[in-house]
Amino acid sequence: MDRAASLPIRLFDALERRWDSPRTKRAIGTFLVAAFATSLLVIELRRLGLLPEGLAGRIPSRHFYAVDVAFTLLLLLEVVSLIFSLSHSFSDSLGKQFEILSLILLRETFHGFKEFGEPIAWENVRAGLVPMAADASGALAVFVLLGAFSRAQRHRPITGDAAEQRDFVAAKKVIGLLLFLALLVLAAVDGHRLLAGLPTFSIFAGFYTVLIFSDVLIVLVSLRHSTTYAVFFRNSGFTVATVFIRLALAASAPWNAALSVGSALFALGLTHAYNRFLPAEEGGPRTASVA
Repeated sequence: MDRAASLPIRLFDALERRWDSPRTKRAIGTFLVAAFATSLLVIELRRLGLLPEGLAGRIPSRHFYAVDVAFTLLLLLEVVSLIFSLSHSFSDSLGKQFEILSLILLRETFHGFKEFGEPIAWENVRAGLVPMAADASGALAVFVLLGAFSRAQRHRPITGDAAEQRDFVAAKKVIGLLLFLALLVLAAVDGHRLLAGLPTFSIFAGFYTVLIFSDVLIVLVSLRHSTTYAVFFRNSGFTVATVFIRLALAASAPWNAALSVGSALFALGLTHAYNRFLPAEEGGPRTASVA
């Protein structure tokens, strides 16, 4: 690999090391706490009429919006972790997608509280209770299925050639950098629309749309290193699971929960079928997967 081609790889590795460092983890935790507390404070100032009139019109008056702010920021940070997981294995990346999906469903549960008003009255709760219950139940089901999905993984390299493995990982890191750039563009455009008072869009839905194309690209790149039918079918099937996740993000309750659980069941069934199709070598050493 020449020097020019290695620059994106070194950049990806440097970003991943910085992201996974204990110092960054502590900073993220501090940032989320500060964002939540600041949101609560600003909302309370809005309720007390202590904000300038121009600013007050853009600030919600219900405290549960602070939960939404904290969850949204957490999800954005989880998406960054998802991008870095792309270089490890296809199954790890899909598992991270399901982690984010379960958190999105939990966030949707909190969304219901924003519509109840303060103080909460049962008359205002009944209409939104079923969607909230569906989102919460879907999040729990995805959480359980994700545990089974993770335990079912049997990581194996798609090729026995070390040089080809490095080339495949390098290609995935370049794709990861492009995904990171796409996330920054989506966040910048949505943030600009928010500040301009224009309708915003779901960053996560937009990102998952881009993710579908990147997954297909990774599957096609993998054919340069392995044409094994089972590997191609499994990786293509994992991309189909991403498609169902994207559909879940576009659906309303309870269909979003149903599609979420269905995508997790599909991924779990595909994993078990793949393991039966290519049984792992008994007693063999576990190697880092690039599949």
